[in-house]
Amino acid sequence: MAQWVTIWRAAHLLGVPRGVLQQQVRRGEIELSDGLVHTETLLRLYPQAQLEEGGLLERVAQIRDEAFGRRLRERVLPSQEVLAQRLFRQTQELADVQRHLQRYHALVIELRSTLAQQIEQAKDGDGRLLALHRQLNDGLARALAMESVDMLDVMDDMLKVMSAQVTLRPSGHQFAVEGHDTLLQAGMRAGLKLNYGCGNGSCGMCKVRVTAGQVTRTMHTDYALSEAEKAQGYVLACAHTAASAELTLETLEAAGPDDIPEQQIVASVRAVRELGKDTRLLHLQTPRSHRLRFLAGQSLTLGLAGRGGGDDAQALHPIASCPCDDRNLQFFIARNADDPVARQLFDGGLKVGDAVTLWGPVGQFVLNESTHPLVFAACDTGFAPIKSLIEHALSMDQAPSMSLFWLATRPDGHFMANQCRAWSQALDPFEYTLSSDDDAASGAHQMVAAMRADLFDIECDYYIAGPQPFVQALLRGLTAGGVPAAQLHSEFTP
Repeated sequence: MAQWVTIWRAAHLLGVPRGVLQQQVRRGEIELSDGLVHTETLLRLYPQAQLEEGGLLERVAQIRDEAFGRRLRERVLPSQEVLAQRLFRQTQELADVQRHLQRYHALVIELRSTLAQQIEQAKDGDGRLLALHRQLNDGLARALAMESVDMLDVMDDMLKVMSAQVTLRPSGHQFAVEGHDTLLQAGMRAGLKLNYGCGNGSCGMCKVRVTAGQVTRTMHTDYALSEAEKAQGYVLACAHTAASAELTLETLEAAGPDDIPEQQIVASVRAVRELGKDTRLLHLQTPRSHRLRFLAGQSLTLGLAGRGGGDDAQALHPIASCPCDDRNLQFFIARNADDPVARQLFDGGLKVGDAVTLWGPVGQFVLNESTHPLVFAACDTGFAPIKSLIEHALSMDQAPSMSLFWLATRPDGHFMANQCRAWSQALDPFEYTLSSDDDAASGAHQMVAAMRADLFDIECDYYIAGPQPFVQALLRGLTAGGVPAAQLHSEFTP
């Protein structure tokens, strides 16, 4: 039986970005009723959904075929306790529906019997009663006849067991809770700007109010909610997960960088890896009890203890990782004699386990909420904030397509080309172009020409990061091509 589903649920059922469906809504191809779309409309626009390709049933088959894969079990399937609770809720709903159907069926049978008795008692028959009796019999036959199965209904029922849909109020944002994720972890994976502090149940900053659905505790917490808060339905998002297929939470979210507090954290070096002759990956890890809250595209000041009792080395660097993993922070450090952190790193003065003080985050170069196609442009290590933005955009699953243009002005400028290739192979709506030029401004002009050839007929949002000559030349070229200033976002990097 066809039904109404949310745009979020429809995107998961069809395996397409939400942004694609939202664009179809704006073009009038999909009609919404109270924010819901009918599955018959989806099947008309996406008949391939019946083939199960790329959909939930394919994931179910993958789980079956790799049932002993620990990583798959942990990331896709919830715990046995949570799975049992969700199945119990689904069973209750099914039982309620069956009871209603049985009552309606009994009512129709009783009406048919009463009509038959009245027809027998009526003299010379009553044409109206006979017509009503035939209509009732025909309707009952149609209701009891076998109908074709709506594949989206089957997939939706399975999806409700495997993952829960959470709706946040008042924003209306939605995300899925999969595997062993807590509400906080799942929301962060979805790219949402939730309020939190420690992430381990000690501070209470991630309090949310459950207004519909059920949750279950996943770990012990030191923070104690008051009896009044418990009575109102408050729980800690870091210590609970969804126990029902659908859940509604009431909480405030950060609107932008101004809502993210400045923090000071002492992290440790987890790894230093060579990405190229003149580029290093610096991997820092924060303590479990003090995670960094930041937005994709922002930067941190790194502070290293000075050698031999000298002055501390400090430098501002953009974060190259996604906020969804707030403990593990990545930075792409280029060889630079004017950067004291880079000098110490390339001289071998920074080892695994060393302490690094972090201040921040800072910066307004963040992803705006939009369903436009996204275009990212980077030069050399300007790829760091761009990578963070791309990973954030992928987690939000709102952009109908993404394009990356990456200019290298030195031999190892494309130090993560394999990552770009992996994105392109794994994601249909992602494509990338690598280019090289000794001069950043000249390379920017060539990049504008490539963008004009492919993208200027599309309303896109542009995110540009790199040295000042590159950024300014690209902004001038895009502005001259008619791109509105509101769709241009830029950041200068070393």
